[in-house]
Amino acid sequence: MTTIIYFAIIILVPLYAQMKVKSTYKKYSQIRSSSGMTGAEVARRILDQNGLYNVGVEETPGFLSDHYDPRSKTVRLSSNNFHGYSIAGAAVAAHEVGHAMQDQEEYAFLRFRHTLVPVASFGSNISWILILIGIFSGLTNLLLFGIIFMAAAVLFQIVTLPVEFNASNRAMEQIVSVGVIKNEEERETKKVLNAAALTYVAAAAVAVLELVRLILIYTGMTRSEE
Repeated sequence: MTTIIYFAIIILVPLYAQMKVKSTYKKYSQIRSSSGMTGAEVARRILDQNGLYNVGVEETPGFLSDHYDPRSKTVRLSSNNFHGYSIAGAAVAAHEVGHAMQDQEEYAFLRFRHTLVPVASFGSNISWILILIGIFSGLTNLLLFGIIFMAAAVLFQIVTLPVEFNASNRAMEQIVSVGVIKNEEERETKKVLNAAALTYVAAAAVAVLELVRLILIYTGMTRSEE
């Protein structure tokens, strides 16, 4: 029964988070912001207001594929947000600019996350191979190495949380201060940003839960060897 509940949690929590962000985005992508600015214009205005003239704004294909590329100093917005005039598009654009502002200020958690990227990427790729071999072969040392590699990937997920929340806080401050939205639109904008943040919270929670489960498996195996 416990196993069923566990797998229900790790499957349903991320699924709920994804459904929440998609439904919230869909709702507010159909509501035009009072400023009548496209997402690209919102991003450009906030960047210029903060002296980030060297950061570009480009369109990128895909649905909610918006991101900030620190290597090329570019805010990339999905087509709907780049060309659209919605509250959702303005919120997403401002959020990505928030990451550009973090990059400019060398925000500590962002720098730490960047240093974790190669380790987390390697860890997430190899961890399950070591874990599965360790469990099925009874090699606890191999399982332990897999857990350590997975821990690096989990740490990346955890460090991502303050980075994303900080970017959202910056987004709210900026779109209000530069006049992109009016006071009555703040609640709708926060809903979009909060829904997006929920996906990161869900991912981190599931990752931590899985790591704890594997540690318990490792502990059980080592005790049985004694």
